[in-house]
Amino acid sequence: MEFEYIFNKVKAASRELAVLKEEKVNAILRDLSDEIVKCQDSILAANKEDLSQMDPSNPMYDRLKLTSERIEGIASDNRKVATLPSPLGRVLKHSVLPNGLGLTRISVPFGVIGIIYEARPNVTVDVASLCLKSGNACVLKGGKDADNSNRAIVEVIHEVLERHGVNPDAVTLLPATHEATKEMLHAVGYIDVVIPRGSSRLIKFVRENAVVPVIETGAGICHCYFDEYGDLEKGTRIINNAKTRRVSVCNALDCLILHASRLDDLATLCAPLAESKVIIYADERAFMALEGKYPVELLEHATIESFGTEFQSYKMAVKVVDSFAEALEYIANNSSKHSESIVTENKELADTFLMAVDAACVYANAPTSFTDGAQFGLGAEIGISTQKLHARGPMALEEMTTYKWIIRGNGQIRPK
Repeated sequence: MEFEYIFNKVKAASRELAVLKEEKVNAILRDLSDEIVKCQDSILAANKEDLSQMDPSNPMYDRLKLTSERIEGIASDNRKVATLPSPLGRVLKHSVLPNGLGLTRISVPFGVIGIIYEARPNVTVDVASLCLKSGNACVLKGGKDADNSNRAIVEVIHEVLERHGVNPDAVTLLPATHEATKEMLHAVGYIDVVIPRGSSRLIKFVRENAVVPVIETGAGICHCYFDEYGDLEKGTRIINNAKTRRVSVCNALDCLILHASRLDDLATLCAPLAESKVIIYADERAFMALEGKYPVELLEHATIESFGTEFQSYKMAVKVVDSFAEALEYIANNSSKHSESIVTENKELADTFLMAVDAACVYANAPTSFTDGAQFGLGAEIGISTQKLHARGPMALEEMTTYKWIIRGNGQIRPK
């Protein structure tokens, strides 16, 4: 009954949000951005408490960690959302039937969106801002590792909502318990869609146990194929950026696929990675090419488990292939369909790669690190969808809506 009571309150708040004027929502988001920065000391103190309970070597540690710079970045993304056009009320289709009935399909909120996520306190703000802008209430279920951080952030959100006369139940944080997860996944009639953000294990659990509809934001097992026609200077920069910019995020590079004709260039391609102490799991040919040219303590023989793995740390696999076709086959068998990249100066091969690879985001001569809602100009993001129904790739405002049909008549009736 406790959770049913909570969900009822969120449902009621969602009906209030649906009629809020865009100007008021934007004012709330601007105010929230300022308040997050203003209250950063209390947020960072809560985050420090969470960090003290996690081993710094844990790949999730970097995702959990907040800094003044990261809080400024979160606030900046939030301000960006306030400047974006509303996704609501867009006319998607319009026609008039021969009998005079006017049919209009318009974009509308889902109503209540549930988010299950792990040690990512930035998600709390991202989800709240995107849901408010798209007219949705949200139920947040964070992991216990970030519970203090999430509660400090939600406290700020509630203060801003109350200041603007908006029901704070529109952004509700559930307890960080397994019971809360179970209740959310079974909240039929209260939660319209659930979106998991986190590990493949979390996503698999949600997919297999949810009764309410689910939009999957999959794990990122990302590859970069350095082709026989690849530019060495471009490739070196792209690979280093994709792997080391931020290793714990889902768009980080996990496997370099190298055309066999470029084995002599492998040491050059990997040289910058040694500065970040990236451990390389190399297949036999790659190991021979790197032996004596890459730090011995950072070079290991690959195993079966090295491939098709999301490392989320300073680790990367290297696979050597004999042809473009073999590279495509390898990606097809090991990709999580998140982000894939090719480095080549052959336009025909680049175009073929872009069309043939089945992933939400496919790159030519650019790193997978760009797969991000803010980088795509969408503002903050809910997540990166790897499924094919409703949304795919970075999910932002437009993906937070569904549609309904508006029918206007003048007394028409349907004949028997």
